[in-house]
Amino acid sequence: MSVEEILLDTEERMEKALAKLKQDLAGIRTGRANPGLVDSLRVEVYGSPTPIKAIASVGAPEATQIVIRPFDPGTLKDIEKAVQASGLGLNPQNDGRLIRINVPPLSTEVRRKLSGRIRELTEETKIAVRNVRRDGNKTADQEQKDKRMTEDERDQVKEEIQDLTKKFETMATDLAGAKEKEVMED
Repeated sequence: MSVEEILLDTEERMEKALAKLKQDLAGIRTGRANPGLVDSLRVEVYGSPTPIKAIASVGAPEATQIVIRPFDPGTLKDIEKAVQASGLGLNPQNDGRLIRINVPPLSTEVRRKLSGRIRELTEETKIAVRNVRRDGNKTADQEQKDKRMTEDERDQVKEEIQDLTKKFETMATDLAGAKEKEVMED
């Protein structure tokens, strides 16, 4: 692999780790209703687990309410069951056409738990980024060992990989800080 290929591969993999963190953080509850809370739900319809976005539109018309409008009214009961079984602590209300979910305000204890979960997810992301750094460094070492890269090029690649690592760790910390602030405010 060339220097550019190693760096490109490393950066792409770090971006994927950060994208996963963004997705995970979107599913964490704050004091406000957010369609991201139910985005990860899978509903058992037509014989297979289906993402909720594929069978319904999800919106938050008010700060304390999520509304789920199924494309097929026959799936209402299945969606309701999936929300109840999700473990999110949400209570869906089915009116025959759509499902309304009132999002209660968070207690201080729940906010602290969510804050801890945010820190866990951030640390997992940082570990994933560091693992990508390790793989990139190993590739550079192997390329140098196989005489396809000079020592100077290898050292340069390792330096750039370290810069990428710092950049992505900082981005993960910033995302987590913003989400934590959002969770902790009333």
